[in-house]
Amino acid sequence: MGETFPAAGPVKTKIIGELTKEKEKAAERVKADMNYQLTERMVEYRNEHERMLYSLGLAGSAFKKVYYDPALGRQVSVYLPAEDVIVPYGASHIETAERVTHIMRKTENEIKKLQAAGFYADVELGEPVAFFTDIEKKKAEEGGYSLTSDDRYAIYEIHADLVIEGVDDEDDIAKPYVITIDKGTTKVLAIRRNWEPDDSLRLKRQHFVHYIYIPGFGFYGLGLIHIIGGYARAGTSIIRQLVDAGTLSNLPGGLKARGLRIKGDDTPIAPGEFRDVDVPSGTVKDNIMTLPYKEPSSVLASLLERITNEGRRLGAISDMNISDMSANAPVGTTLALLERTLKPMAAVQARVHFAMKQEFKLLKAIIAEYADEDYDYVPEGVDRRARSEDYAQVDVIPVSDPNASTMAQRVVQYQAVFQMAKDAPQIYDLAYLHKQMLEVLGIKNADKIIPTADDSSPRDPVSENMGALVGTPMKAFIYQDHEAHIATHISFMQDPMIAQSIGQNPMANQIMASLQAHIAEHLGFNYRKQIEERLGVALPGPDEKMPEDIEVQLSRLVADAGKQLTQMHQQQAAQQQAQQAAEDPLIQLQKKELEIKAADIKRKADKDQADIALDQQKLQLETVKAIASANKPTGR
Repeated sequence: MGETFPAAGPVKTKIIGELTKEKEKAAERVKADMNYQLTERMVEYRNEHERMLYSLGLAGSAFKKVYYDPALGRQVSVYLPAEDVIVPYGASHIETAERVTHIMRKTENEIKKLQAAGFYADVELGEPVAFFTDIEKKKAEEGGYSLTSDDRYAIYEIHADLVIEGVDDEDDIAKPYVITIDKGTTKVLAIRRNWEPDDSLRLKRQHFVHYIYIPGFGFYGLGLIHIIGGYARAGTSIIRQLVDAGTLSNLPGGLKARGLRIKGDDTPIAPGEFRDVDVPSGTVKDNIMTLPYKEPSSVLASLLERITNEGRRLGAISDMNISDMSANAPVGTTLALLERTLKPMAAVQARVHFAMKQEFKLLKAIIAEYADEDYDYVPEGVDRRARSEDYAQVDVIPVSDPNASTMAQRVVQYQAVFQMAKDAPQIYDLAYLHKQMLEVLGIKNADKIIPTADDSSPRDPVSENMGALVGTPMKAFIYQDHEAHIATHISFMQDPMIAQSIGQNPMANQIMASLQAHIAEHLGFNYRKQIEERLGVALPGPDEKMPEDIEVQLSRLVADAGKQLTQMHQQQAAQQQAQQAAEDPLIQLQKKELEIKAADIKRKADKDQADIALDQQKLQLETVKAIASANKPTGR
């Protein structure tokens, strides 16, 4: 009961289709509303569910009937014992059975209320006729009580596929109807169609949910009565024998000589009491003999223990001695032992979980169809009239976990995940993991205790800077002014006073890493915005799924836009570097020095060229002189 119906309510939600923020909020509202209905308005639900679970383990089959009660003006879900639900012998499942009969007991006042509401026909039923089934008679015999007639009518509500004369053609295929008959007078109280008017297939509407403890050989399941009933009878018999033996051995009876007289009466002697006796001859012990009653047999005691253990083993009811386990045992070992011990009961809970899911679906459909379109209260962040729209977007499932039958098992599972997260923390969402652990432990308001980025709402950059100092998660949104946010965050990080204050904080690394990660989010969104400006169209949402051909075409367009954007950023970077160089006095001085050096080098090069030309002229002149001197005639 603690697993299937916790204090906060038994329902959680599952989103149908694409996961969006709006659907998540709608799912939270539906979850809150369904749990409000089950815990506050449907005051009978918890007791009916607890009775069903007890009967389920005992008898093997139990039923819930989900319907709209016009007398109460709301949906109800009531427990039906297995003997009150009759199906054909060959039926395999209640949803496919061609006939399901519910035996109801209603008082005269309840009948009149339903007749006044128009649910039953206004027919005279007379006085109630006493009627008891064979099962009721057998249960009374086994329980040692007698059946007495009451003032209730035995009503048969039959859900069957029929061809009704005068309504359907003889050649028509049988359609689902609900026929209500009084058992005593056999008068028909109601005939209703049992399909949706716009359903072309005319599938029957389901009102019954079958809970099964262990699947049997037929329609009904097996319970502990069938599995260990023989062991229970044998154990009860042995316990009675042991108790009788102890009683007789502690208060023995016996024989006494006829002539032995006890003064007073023969009532048993009380502890510490002495009475006078007249002994005819011999001693008292020769005139009194107790019957040889034995002490409780140790053989019977060991046999009882053996039968008990065999019954527990067969019924899959076992205790794990935690004290025998080492406190330093690995989590995997503990989890394996828990799983081995709880596997049979986990299978039972998985079947209960599946049946509860079917029950919640029926309840959700009735709430969406019959209940008011408005919430009974003011929901958070939406108009009250959003109820029908919210219920259409989500599905409801039980809060119980079919993979873990106890909280201890779930805690050990999460401990194993925490150990894995220590080896690779970068691939885990640790905040979400801790929040899930709190929910497993049953801690309320886990969202407020451990806020995550998904829970964040849009804030201005100054508020985000303030939140970063105290560790509040930050999240960038696609429509924000990302350049303004980036500039504000960078200025905040470069502020000397802020940097000095953060440097003295033991969480300095986490604060700076959080700000850097948030700036990276804005950088990504800003890059996306610039790509859209180059393309001239808006890109699909980051989480939006696209057809393959559109994704390929878009990738090619984005690739070209990315190249253009990169070239533009390169040009801007070059211009910025040139501008910075032009404004830097040191760069200007170095430039003048380079110009002077270049001029000096050029002057030296010009001088070298002139010297070379002069040397060439001198060489030419010397050559001419040498030739002239060689050709001059000698005087003899």
